[in-house]
Amino acid sequence: MARTYTTDVLVAGAGPVGLTAAGELRRHGVGCRIVDRLPARLPFAKAVGIQPRTLEVWDRMGLVRDALDASVPMRGQLVYDNGAEPVRIELVMPPEVPYGFAALPQYETERILEAFLGRFGTRIERSVELVSFTQDAGGVTSVLRAADGTEEEVRSRYLIGCDGAHSIVRKGLGLTFEGGAFADGYMLADVEVDWDLPAGYGVRAMHRGADGAVDDVLVGIPLPGRGRYRMSMLVPPELSDAGRAPGGDRTSRTAGDGVVHGLESGRAPALPDIQAVLDRLSPRPVTASNMRWASVFRISHRIVDRYGDGRVFVAGDAAHIHPPTGAQGMNTGIQDAFNLAWKLALAVGGAARPGLLASYDAERRPVGEEVVGRTVRHAAEGVQADPEDPVTLLLREAQLLVTYRGSPIVDPPGDGSDGDAGDGSGGDAGSGADGDAGAGAGAGAGAGSAGAGPRPGDRAPDCGGLTGPIAAYPQRLYDLLRERGHVLLLFGTGGPDGAAGFDALARTARARTGDRIEICAVLAADAPADGTTLPVHHDTAGEFARLYGVDRPTAFVVRPDGYLGARLCPPDPHRLAAHLEAVFAPNGQDSASLSDLAGPAGP
Repeated sequence: MARTYTTDVLVAGAGPVGLTAAGELRRHGVGCRIVDRLPARLPFAKAVGIQPRTLEVWDRMGLVRDALDASVPMRGQLVYDNGAEPVRIELVMPPEVPYGFAALPQYETERILEAFLGRFGTRIERSVELVSFTQDAGGVTSVLRAADGTEEEVRSRYLIGCDGAHSIVRKGLGLTFEGGAFADGYMLADVEVDWDLPAGYGVRAMHRGADGAVDDVLVGIPLPGRGRYRMSMLVPPELSDAGRAPGGDRTSRTAGDGVVHGLESGRAPALPDIQAVLDRLSPRPVTASNMRWASVFRISHRIVDRYGDGRVFVAGDAAHIHPPTGAQGMNTGIQDAFNLAWKLALAVGGAARPGLLASYDAERRPVGEEVVGRTVRHAAEGVQADPEDPVTLLLREAQLLVTYRGSPIVDPPGDGSDGDAGDGSGGDAGSGADGDAGAGAGAGAGAGSAGAGPRPGDRAPDCGGLTGPIAAYPQRLYDLLRERGHVLLLFGTGGPDGAAGFDALARTARARTGDRIEICAVLAADAPADGTTLPVHHDTAGEFARLYGVDRPTAFVVRPDGYLGARLCPPDPHRLAAHLEAVFAPNGQDSASLSDLAGPAGP
């Protein structure tokens, strides 16, 4: 006899990744429980850098305003090398990218995400730990243990492990976690400093030995508050203990699994330890004070062999760990969770096509592999290890060049688009790879003519200057996409064919998805709006046509995570239906059976 589900999805771990997964699931109406073994949020500014792409994710979810209010801007970085005049790196995004870089302590990120989750009546179940699980063709049975030792059996359709570098979920699935560890440890500290360096700039001060190699380093990232920085530096010998078991996972616990990554469980640095490094390396005489916390941090680089098995998945540090270079880790994990959540929502709702959940691994694991490789390379050799032009380097660090070209659930990059042979991509960029021309266009760079612009699998760029018949102010495209799921975006030009056929396309999309898609029409500035009954916005400034590379009627399917699933030029109901069949189950049937998911059943 089948057992009753306690919840649709159980999320293990209430860090930024787990909270993103739970919040997005609840936003889509999915029942969800989220547990964390910690009794309270920890006051550690461990992950502080917020990438522009993460702010776009939070915009789509509907919580970006709270994040912006709590953050400080990251305007650039001052790099000091052996006391020479600093190199000033400016973090200036192209004007069509809606957000810049920000700094936000991890405890504030968790507070904001927890409050967002609370809007849906869901709270974190604290002091509750996942201790084991089994799965079968119908679901997952998990055992949870409370702080007092009592245990509860939970039956869910799916389980997501966002439980960090020492993940119980990863171990229970038997996933490999290959990689290595850095020999050096680092100190982290949240302090105030009284230097007169410009606000909003990170500081990197290095000392090189006689052989030219860096043997001492100080990195300061600005935090909210007057003169407050998250400092990181090499740990001195008296605090180093390579044999001590790592803490990690925001928990400072002994893991005993050989994964050396995270906050150390031994002695924490004191303020004089931090001051000693500042005395050696600070570009200005400076005094540190008001230290909130400090710890030793160990760094490994590892990635799993697959992001899920059956009805169980891993995300964030449970799937990939790497150096904090470029603030890639938490941001990558948040996007893991965002990618997975909308797919699980369709599966729970009985609307997922076979193979949809398997696309999570197909799309996100190549991203994880690229990030691990890049951050290890940059940690050892600096960003100069990647000799790219500054704009491409900046967009890559902002995580705006991720593309899912080659994914099984997006159309081929050139399929059905004007200028197929001339998209400049040099072929299929591959799922999760950084195809410069195509992905750069998706980020709003290099998309200025018909036939350019984003291809299926690329990020849907933002644009401004969209005007409607009622609102007296122009809007951005992301305003129209906010808090929506799948969106069919229809572009029309002037003349008798401007909006012709849009209503038929809308009927096809609604019927094929069980009315799980919204439709928006964007017309050229001079195009009449009387050819459709759909909501219409005019591309008054011509930004949409320029950034999307269109000069004739074109249909775009924008996924819930802000990537294009299809680009159809000319729009065609049959080809639109064929694309949607790769994502949505026929007739609302629950087609996401265990054999179609991410691998063999059972841990």
